[in-house]
Amino acid sequence: MYRKFRSPTSLIRASMSLQNFKSELVKRRALLIVPFAFAGLVAVSSKSAPRDKSQEDPNQEIEIVEFDDRGRRIGLKRVHKVAKSDAEWKQQLSAQQFYVTRRGSTDSAFTGTYYEFHGAGLYRCVCCGTALFSSDTKFDSGTGWPSFRAPIAQENVREIKDMSMFMERVEVVCKRCTAHLGHVFEDGPAPTNLRYCMNESALRFALFPGLEQ
Repeated sequence: MYRKFRSPTSLIRASMSLQNFKSELVKRRALLIVPFAFAGLVAVSSKSAPRDKSQEDPNQEIEIVEFDDRGRRIGLKRVHKVAKSDAEWKQQLSAQQFYVTRRGSTDSAFTGTYYEFHGAGLYRCVCCGTALFSSDTKFDSGTGWPSFRAPIAQENVREIKDMSMFMERVEVVCKRCTAHLGHVFEDGPAPTNLRYCMNESALRFALFPGLEQ
């Protein structure tokens, strides 16, 4: 009885098929791993990096524009910057407010109430009370975050190049306390064509007097 041997050609084909199978398996594993790795890097980039405290000198004086509770401009005023330790901020803020404003994190889209709220009033910094935005410039961007055409006064915010999240963006921070507020994009409505995409956790809204519910 003779044993049947495979020809060299069939052996080569079988070997190639096995190699192709292994290669395809490696590719599929990579496709499964990459999204999770990317999500992990994003989470680390957006939630764990301490804020740059080089601009938080409490002895430094700056100019901001003050507004009364009705949103009327009072005028320029020189004030000292607000600087506190992490322990002090944690006493003042909720956990989410702290991570957003002091660690540069981001609220999840379509959470909270401000993104769909259209009451007439003023949005102030949750950390130091500086007037930041008016309901007059608020619009529904469909993004799930509170969006504005412009700040109430450009003197009250700073815009900084942000290279995190593997892209170039423009970060918006409170000029007085350097709280992270959000980012500004060039896809908003006229006349500014800008969209100030803000985090609700960084804002404190107050209805104009006489409109309290």
